[in-house]
Amino acid sequence: MTLVIGFLIPLLGTMLGSAFVFLMKDEMSARVQKTLLGFASGVMVAASVWSLLIPAMDMVADSGKWSVVPAAVGFLLGIGFLLALDELTPHLHIDSDTPEGLRSRLSRTAMLTLAVTIHNLPEGMAVGVVFAGAEQGAAGLTLASAVAVSLGIAIQNIPEGAIISMPMRAEGNSKWRSFLIGSLSGAVEPVGALAVMLLASLLMPVMPYMLAFSAGAMMYVVVEELIPEASSGNHSNLSTIGFSIGFVLMMVLDVVMG
Repeated sequence: MTLVIGFLIPLLGTMLGSAFVFLMKDEMSARVQKTLLGFASGVMVAASVWSLLIPAMDMVADSGKWSVVPAAVGFLLGIGFLLALDELTPHLHIDSDTPEGLRSRLSRTAMLTLAVTIHNLPEGMAVGVVFAGAEQGAAGLTLASAVAVSLGIAIQNIPEGAIISMPMRAEGNSKWRSFLIGSLSGAVEPVGALAVMLLASLLMPVMPYMLAFSAGAMMYVVVEELIPEASSGNHSNLSTIGFSIGFVLMMVLDVVMG
């Protein structure tokens, strides 16, 4: 039961944020959006370090100075995986008119949804791999720390859901359609979490690599998408404040609950 709840909490966060489309009449202000983007970045960076990279090194601590190798290799593989996914998948970022990835005839709404799906996949992977590590008794990972990761990602998914559904509404979609698109964008998280957990459970020896792989995938999203969007134009100082709050919140959750 704890496992099911842990997998669904991030999706519920996305759904809650997507429901903002029913509460807000106008587009989200630039100030609020930049603050929320910074917050999401802070949560993801802290989760990558405290919940993924450090446990990856702790699991092979008896290797001495070589304990950093799985973390380094896995991290780079995660970056490479998201880079390939970004290059191959046709998608369109919010506030952009230039599609990325392979050329396709997909609708604008479909490509916007795919962009968010690429963004959310690493978060689901992170939840799955920490739960797998906790189930297998991996060093530095407990069920409480896995729930902390799930909860932290759910918290940052609330503003993300709003950031997705509000532009969908501005694109001309109805409120319910915007809510459903925003909510479904988070459906990849429990699916990705389950797939990675099953794989990690079968391949316990490569668990440190998989933890670092998830960290690299999340960091790619932060550096490639979130930080540039949060730092462009005016009010970039608000994104810095949001980043600090998100980072500290995730760090506290991991340490206190871990």
